[in-house]
Amino acid sequence: MSERVAVRKTYKLFIGGKFPRSESGRSYLVQSGSGEAVNVSLASRKDARDAVVAARAAVKGWAGATAYNRGQILYRVAEMLEGRREQFVALGVPGDEVDAAIDRWVWYAGWADKLAQVYGGANPVAGPYFNLSAPEPTGVVAVVAPDSPALLGLVSVIAPAIVTGNTVVVASSPSAPLAAVTLAEVLATSDLPGGVVNILTGAITETAPTLAAHLDVNAIDLSGVTGTDLATDLEARAAENLKRVLRPTPADHDWTGDPGLGRMTPLLETKTVWHPKGV
Repeated sequence: MSERVAVRKTYKLFIGGKFPRSESGRSYLVQSGSGEAVNVSLASRKDARDAVVAARAAVKGWAGATAYNRGQILYRVAEMLEGRREQFVALGVPGDEVDAAIDRWVWYAGWADKLAQVYGGANPVAGPYFNLSAPEPTGVVAVVAPDSPALLGLVSVIAPAIVTGNTVVVASSPSAPLAAVTLAEVLATSDLPGGVVNILTGAITETAPTLAAHLDVNAIDLSGVTGTDLATDLEARAAENLKRVLRPTPADHDWTGDPGLGRMTPLLETKTVWHPKGV
């Protein structure tokens, strides 16, 4: 029997629940955990704009889903990630990091139907009114994912954004994209509606400025931005439509610690309703 030629996998973008190649046709080589060179799509500014369109289209359905349902879907992601644990290990992600990422999905899934009770509630007012505050999602959130830890850091910025009802466009780490695109394959089989999470691979310097300046993006998380000049530029671009900007301090980058509420509450708006009391 003749020796067969291996089929090199090309990792594509994840936009709108599908896996398109970059509209530019570009890709770059990355070494897998086994040392094999694989192709990864190099996202363009047009891809970033397409991802925002997909994320905006998904906002209504995802924000309108019950918190309980969102929690079920995040738990399903944890289940699917558990089943593909060895695949991530083969990519070079440490086993304990994969386990921590699975636990992180479960942790945020548990908060889905509890956050409104913690972050909202009835307010005392001087008058014959009920005054109720309730958290609502901000909308479309752009995320610059951290380089390390590749999987746990990525999960730690995606999960808090979507559990609160937002949709996200992620500019993944250009140096460690395989964990991101493989996580996209997990999300695609986890009951998550298309467009809730969109993942771009390639140069952050090309996609992040487009996302920061996009007028249909409501917030941007700069967790993966290490250079001061780039962070300042992204903040300036975000100011055009008063985006909410999350610029974490070095202390926020302990991805193995207790996440707390600090990554969820900044991506929420508070809606307050007044209602007259009955006689």
